[in-house]
Amino acid sequence: HTMQHWHIYRKWNQRLFTEMYDAYMKGRADKNPADFWYKGEIGFFDFYIIPLAKKLKDCGVFGVSSDEYLNYATKNREEWEQRGQEVIAEMMNELKQKYPTPEQEAEVASGSSSGVEFESEEPTVSKGVSA
Repeated sequence: HTMQHWHIYRKWNQRLFTEMYDAYMKGRADKNPADFWYKGEIGFFDFYIIPLAKKLKDCGVFGVSSDEYLNYATKNREEWEQRGQEVIAEMMNELKQKYPTPEQEAEVASGSSSGVEFESEEPTVSKGVSA
């Protein structure tokens, strides 16, 4: 995905970020990915993806597509450097709807809700007329 169009890269980047954040929130990971994601992606591009794309181009294994892969990797790295912090903030805003803060959990437990509703991980079954 790092060597594909920006929107494809973003889609898979967000899915991995969400999976890692979920693990962090459930105590299965020690670090919040938001704390290292921006720099980690730049390092991933600089030390793995772009060198790999260059080697693929040099060996010609994918023909003319190799140029495209290197071009996308380079452009995605540049876009990430410019917008990565903003992207992380957007992802965190979305995740805040799923994961309440400890203060919000305490409000819900005490019965005094702030009006914020959180997404449930449990599937809901709708009863009614089906088409």
